[in-house]
Amino acid sequence: MKVNYQGQSVEVPRVFCIGRNYVAHAHELGDDVPDNPIIFSKFSTSLVTNEIKEIKYPSFGDELHYETELVVLIGKEGNAESEDEAQGFIEAVSLGFDLTMRDVQNKLMANGLPWEVAKGFDNSALIGDFVSARNLDLSKFEYTGLINDKVCQEGDTQLMIFSITQLIYELSKVWKLRIGDLIYTGTPAGVGEVRRGDKLTAKAKEIGEFSWNIV
Repeated sequence: MKVNYQGQSVEVPRVFCIGRNYVAHAHELGDDVPDNPIIFSKFSTSLVTNEIKEIKYPSFGDELHYETELVVLIGKEGNAESEDEAQGFIEAVSLGFDLTMRDVQNKLMANGLPWEVAKGFDNSALIGDFVSARNLDLSKFEYTGLINDKVCQEGDTQLMIFSITQLIYELSKVWKLRIGDLIYTGTPAGVGEVRRGDKLTAKAKEIGEFSWNIV
């Protein structure tokens, strides 16, 4: 799968995702605040660019949730040996949604089972166009998620438990990062259910506005 960056298509080798990276979001789900980043992944078939406007409601669950996220595009291959070095791996950023089949996830978690089924299904990682991160201060970056044009989530990277450079450093301890890797950096409070007929929108003045319809 490819994403759009400055008029070019970039191949995505892997999609890393971070769970519970905002305190308020962990609390709203009734979960503990993590001591270390919670890392999971989605598949390339999970990605949907903003060129596709309609997302089919999954057939294997009954409670689809939206999670608005800032997404980082890795532009350098290797392992960051420190948080300072991790900064050089950030090429671009975009906005997207981590769609989650919450009822399925809750059942799996209650039985101590992995939850890839609830997170990594086809068309579960919505993604907008990428813009260069070169002149952006990602340590205090704001973005918004809307359902049917009503604000439901307000993200601010200052409220992240683990900063973007921390995340890249932690990922580098396990994986050699590759050009085109994506990191969904976690969602702020305000997640909720999305139904057929709803429109999802993610926007930030520095990046743009991207929308998808659930059908």
